[in-house]
Amino acid sequence: MLKQLYINNFTLIDTLDIRFNPGFSVITGETGAGKSIILGAINLLLGQRADTKYIKQNTRKCVIEAHFDISRYEMQDFFNENSIDYDAGDCILRREISPSGKSRAFINDTPVPLSSMKCLGGQLIDIHSQHQNLLLNEEDFQMNVIDIIADDKTLLAEYKERFSEYKAVKKEVKRLQDEAEESKRNEDFMRFQLKELTEAGLKPGMQDELEHESDMLSHVEEIKTTLYNVENILDGNATDGGMTDKLKEAVRSLESITGIYPETKPLAERLESCYIELKDILQDIGSSVDSIEFDPQRQETVDNALDSIYSLEKKHNVSTVEDLLSIQSELESKLDKIDNADDEIAAMLDRERQLADECSNLADKLTAIRTKAAQKIECEIPERLVLLGIPKIRFAVKLETKELDTDGRDKASFLFSANTSTPMLPVAQVASGGEIARVMLSLKAMISGAVKLPTIIFDEIDTGVSGKVAEKMADIMQEMANSERQVISITHLPQIAAKGSTHYRVYKEEGENGTTSKMCILTECERIREIAQMLSGSEVTEAAISNAKELLKQ
Repeated sequence: MLKQLYINNFTLIDTLDIRFNPGFSVITGETGAGKSIILGAINLLLGQRADTKYIKQNTRKCVIEAHFDISRYEMQDFFNENSIDYDAGDCILRREISPSGKSRAFINDTPVPLSSMKCLGGQLIDIHSQHQNLLLNEEDFQMNVIDIIADDKTLLAEYKERFSEYKAVKKEVKRLQDEAEESKRNEDFMRFQLKELTEAGLKPGMQDELEHESDMLSHVEEIKTTLYNVENILDGNATDGGMTDKLKEAVRSLESITGIYPETKPLAERLESCYIELKDILQDIGSSVDSIEFDPQRQETVDNALDSIYSLEKKHNVSTVEDLLSIQSELESKLDKIDNADDEIAAMLDRERQLADECSNLADKLTAIRTKAAQKIECEIPERLVLLGIPKIRFAVKLETKELDTDGRDKASFLFSANTSTPMLPVAQVASGGEIARVMLSLKAMISGAVKLPTIIFDEIDTGVSGKVAEKMADIMQEMANSERQVISITHLPQIAAKGSTHYRVYKEEGENGTTSKMCILTECERIREIAQMLSGSEVTEAAISNAKELLKQ
């Protein structure tokens, strides 16, 4: 429950630090006194967007902080999942807004994303205002009420998970079918492209090898002439012999003096090694001279292969054989997929049908549970509305069948008639503002028992009612507060104000710095006067004071 609310520099509020009590509390005050300001501050703790116009002028920042006791509500998982310290006796939500518009959110002094604050705040406080009555016109809200009463959370979660999988598979089937259709339109062209690439006999490094061979074949004569000249230099046929003969002669000369000059022996050995190496080189050059021949047929073959590669690279807008091989592999993969597409689609269709059957079975179970919940609502809501001053009430929950959707196959609408002479129609179409307020209060009373909400705030939902009906509405709120729940009602009706166990008053005060809004807990005497003023207006009469005392006694 809400234990304490601290507001600093928020619109007309300089500083407000107020404590809240368990049970049923009421907040009263003249129109414009600042009740909506306090509610607006609480809404910021529930994740509402911050607006700099709400920050008090010439201040450093606006701070709103609320303390909660959540010891009865088993919320530790949220704190563990978000790495936030858990203190069940004092859970603190704080929002800070700077004049620049920057907003920061904290839970137990830990900075958190606003979405986390919104998630936790929604589990701590439910604010019901007049505009929320419009929810009665929304199918989602009506179905949500039924699901809360049905207590089908586990089954609904299982259905949603299965339906999500079904939608994903259905989407994948459509993608595969579209892809297969598109691929089949291009199949002939892809097979032609693959045939061209395959017939080219491409291999990694092939282009470099062919370009090298082509270059060599086009310079055969130059190569042979150069090799022949080198061979002639090394071996020669002149009378004085070639380099190898002279080198061998030099070796013999050095060897002839090693006996008298031993230092020449290593030199002779080194020259001998050079001689052997030179002979090997000469032999290799000779082999190369013999092996290199101009082969016009091979030249043509190589050039044709290169022309084919260049043509394919230009066609596919790439620059290497490796790129062409990658395209070839991709085409093979696509064509293989086309060949196997029917089998893959058939398997996915089987999975789609299986999931559709599972969703249908789960939806049937949801319908059965919801039907029982609808019957319970149909029985209980009229009983509450009779007590709230609609004696001829007729109320029904209409469940219709629709196509499988995210929440099942049920479509819900609440039908209403305030008398026996008019047919039942959707409640939002035929109920007056006061009747809608009473229907919403009755629904809230029903679902509050199923939803663990520590604090419920009713913001002037008593509009359009008075007298005994107002008392009954107060009784319902009091009943809700007796079920380990904190209920706070912002009201203009003395009948409701008198029922609260704690009475707060919001008022304006003029000072040197202008108008400020304040809030206080009323004493017994102050409370009598406040209720008397609500009964009689600005001039409090003795009769009004007597009536106020009587209301408080009741």
